[in-house]
Amino acid sequence: MKKEKLNNNSELRQDLVTGDWVIIATGRMKRPEDFSSQNQEDISQKPRSNEDLSQCFFCYPEKTGQKKDVLIYRNSQGEWTLRVFPNKYPILSQEIKLEKREEGPYSAFGGFGFHELIITRDHYRSFALMKTEEVAEVFDAFQERYLTLMKEKNINYISIFHNYGKKAGASIAHPHSQLLAIPVISPYVRLELDGAEKYYQSNQRCVYCNMLKYEQENKSRIVYQNDDFIAFCPFAARSSFEIWVLPKKHMPYFERINDKEKIALAKVFQKSMYALYKALNNPALNFYIHTSPCDGQDYIHYHWHIEIIPRTSTWAGFELETGVEVTALPPEKAAEYLRKALKE
Repeated sequence: MKKEKLNNNSELRQDLVTGDWVIIATGRMKRPEDFSSQNQEDISQKPRSNEDLSQCFFCYPEKTGQKKDVLIYRNSQGEWTLRVFPNKYPILSQEIKLEKREEGPYSAFGGFGFHELIITRDHYRSFALMKTEEVAEVFDAFQERYLTLMKEKNINYISIFHNYGKKAGASIAHPHSQLLAIPVISPYVRLELDGAEKYYQSNQRCVYCNMLKYEQENKSRIVYQNDDFIAFCPFAARSSFEIWVLPKKHMPYFERINDKEKIALAKVFQKSMYALYKALNNPALNFYIHTSPCDGQDYIHYHWHIEIIPRTSTWAGFELETGVEVTALPPEKAAEYLRKALKE
């Protein structure tokens, strides 16, 4: 094993106590003074009269020096509607070797991985304002890139996520999602995998399927549903207006979704995003897909899903110290408010 000094490449570092992984992303390193608190205006979908879209990194990616597309979709007129290209400022890179480094009692690996951006064409239209078929096209791209990258050597997990608004971590206003293909399994997903397996061993059924059965009977936390998918505010919501979107039938792997299911997913997902848009006046939010790892193991007890987290609160000392999140609004009330927003 190599014993080296700090280098300028990104690294995967493991917490010696918990075993959790973190990424030290030197590819987007800031100066210490860059972390000074600043009051910044949040991203808005509303057009600004002085905004020059020709300078947008994602409206005209060729002009702004983005890397070559790895995937592009076009309409019948030949205009691009969605494109995927490597991030210019990646958290991880396929050009970094996955080598182990030791420092005292600690160990780290080179920051190997893939970091890509999924861009939709319209600068101002978020998922909340898209048509169902446009949302389905995004899920097409998610799946296509997932199926390609899961075959890469040393890739064991693929994270697909979306940041909307500066409070949610989006540094560019143009709507975009991100994909990170990484050598390690997400600690949060690992907790879910372990919990799902333990629940199955004790109850002989999927914990997520059990939740879905009860939510459909109870109905108080449902936001929207169709024959194949359901959106609801989870019983133990971590934030006000948190929404989960799940397939109704047991499915451990997102990448195995078919075209019919993608349309059904797009409908439920878009309705969920629109409900938040209407009810909370276009809030900053994050969403991400939690699915089984692509490490060759069998995760039949797991159930893939999407978690949508509006930024309705900020973690304070108690939440940071304990990991116990405080939610100011019961999910039953949140779901009722979101259903009402959909009817208006």
